[in-house]
Amino acid sequence: MPDVPAPQDPADALAAVVALRRLADQLEDSAVEQAMRAGWSWPQVAEALGITRQAVHKKHAKRLIAAGVTLRRRT
Repeated sequence: MPDVPAPQDPADALAAVVALRRLADQLEDSAVEQAMRAGWSWPQVAEALGITRQAVHKKHAKRLIAAGVTLRRRT
């Protein structure tokens, strides 16, 4: 892992962590929506993210339905 410069002030370092988490969440939301619109299944998305199908469904299903994404049903 490459060395990452850390701010000297702990408040700045923690603020950076918060900002990175928010960015990661936004990237995940966008990528999951793109995958689901492309016809991916929950297990495919879950495997790509390294989490369970239930976890990815719980986190994203309500938001995707509200966004008008047609979700695949289990076959």
